[in-house]
Amino acid sequence: MELLRYIMEIKGKIVDIINSKIYSGIVSIANGKIESIRESKKDYKVYILPGLVDSHIHIESSMLTPTQFSKLVVPRGTVAVVTDPHEIANVMGVKGVDYMIEDAEHTPLKCFFGAPSCVPATSFETSGAIIDSIEIADLLKREDIWFLSEMMNFPGVIKNDTEVGSKINAAQRLEKRIDGHAPGLMGDSLKKYASAGISTDHECMTIQEAIDKINCGITVQIREGSAAKNFEQLWPLFNTNPDDIMLCTDDSHPDELLNKGHIDKIIRLGLSKGIDIFKLLRAAILKPIIHYNLPLGLLRVGDPADFIVVDNLENFNVQETYINGKCVFGGGELRFEVPVSPPINNFNISAIAIDDIQVKYKADKDIRVIEAADGDLVTKKLMYSPSGTNGFVVSNTKDDILKIVVLNRYRQAPPVVGFIKNIGLKKGAIACSVAHDSHNLIAVGVSDADIVKALNEIISYKGGISYAQNTEIECLPLEVAGLMTSKSGQEVAKLYQRMNDKAQEWGSPLQAPFMTLSFMSLLVIPQLKIGDKGLFDVSTFSFTNLYVE
Repeated sequence: MELLRYIMEIKGKIVDIINSKIYSGIVSIANGKIESIRESKKDYKVYILPGLVDSHIHIESSMLTPTQFSKLVVPRGTVAVVTDPHEIANVMGVKGVDYMIEDAEHTPLKCFFGAPSCVPATSFETSGAIIDSIEIADLLKREDIWFLSEMMNFPGVIKNDTEVGSKINAAQRLEKRIDGHAPGLMGDSLKKYASAGISTDHECMTIQEAIDKINCGITVQIREGSAAKNFEQLWPLFNTNPDDIMLCTDDSHPDELLNKGHIDKIIRLGLSKGIDIFKLLRAAILKPIIHYNLPLGLLRVGDPADFIVVDNLENFNVQETYINGKCVFGGGELRFEVPVSPPINNFNISAIAIDDIQVKYKADKDIRVIEAADGDLVTKKLMYSPSGTNGFVVSNTKDDILKIVVLNRYRQAPPVVGFIKNIGLKKGAIACSVAHDSHNLIAVGVSDADIVKALNEIISYKGGISYAQNTEIECLPLEVAGLMTSKSGQEVAKLYQRMNDKAQEWGSPLQAPFMTLSFMSLLVIPQLKIGDKGLFDVSTFSFTNLYVE
């Protein structure tokens, strides 16, 4: 006896991104796949198109577990993400990678994980784990690992580092893609980096840099996240190199996902620039599917029924999201539930005191200062002549030179202290245990007392983000590896927005003060950064002193 098949029909204007045409039609779905697409003479109001794909994201940076993250992006039309579990791997190693994959299995969102290539990102900071080339080779053999994640150690590639080469060779043997990460890399060094098989880069800051990388065979991922926003600089590539680009967010916080969107947000930015809708959709859907060979639907007969319904192609408001033929979002509501996974962590320090972060004043000596920029991961370095208070260098709000502190979270060690410009606080302090890439604790503030309070609040919870000003203290606990929480995205977004608002109320002009702070310890992004082992000059890839001798 033949089993009856349940067939569902969705009607609308079909957006065929492969053939660049739009027509009225009826999509029939059976057993999770598209059984047929029939043209219709009716003039339907809504549009049906393949689901959106984020070509590069660290889910951990949303501060949400994959299950909770999915509840924010699926309503935005995202059906899949290409994700690098680099952040949790730096805290927990392969155990962290497994946690992300296992948690993601409980959501309909299709998560394609990579093997983190740089754990630790450099040898110049303390991480919670090491994933060597042997473990990378084992990871890449797994069917649930799709690519070698961003090769941040571009100096190692260029200088023929043996360990780096072994990781790259392992990916090449298995014919898996190798993602890149090489901000500002140009000329012969770029050519050598690309020749190693690096296939993508999401760190381009100028059109010229992007074109140089494209000419070397690298696909450029146009990034628009919470801290790093490159769309405004790179959108002309849609006109000059539309087949060489993809869209990604890299790092997005829950308030932005909830209020502004995900990849749909970038689509709307493109439409506001007058970019052809098919060029935008190919970068958001077709290119990542082909590049990573993802088993996702492209709205063709026989494909998995992964598609979305939007109201129009101007406002691009998502009305329904389908994954494997199931409506997972519709009528303004999620149509799936997710469990809460038990937390894992690696946090082994106790409270610190004001004496631990004091810097002795040296008369007539300049100090090196990190100069941050809103919406940019790249910093500059400047020299500054500080004044002394009771024999110590302290923050100077008049010149906007604030104390910044990094504290090892994996073992007891003295804090490292530096100074930074353009955070803008006039009072109080902010801190977080999200500090790329090794995720030690990082804080910035006006008074030593408030900096210590903010750090100790995080220590008491074994992870989180916090602010402190006299007796006013608040913390968003991040119980999963000090990076994420299983709380709902709405709850986290509300508290995170309140904390952002507080930092701005205290004087910070930054759009995302906490996220900007979290990147000040990223030692692979020029020029001057700070880690748990010291102040770091990225241009020379070496430590430097606070005082200019």
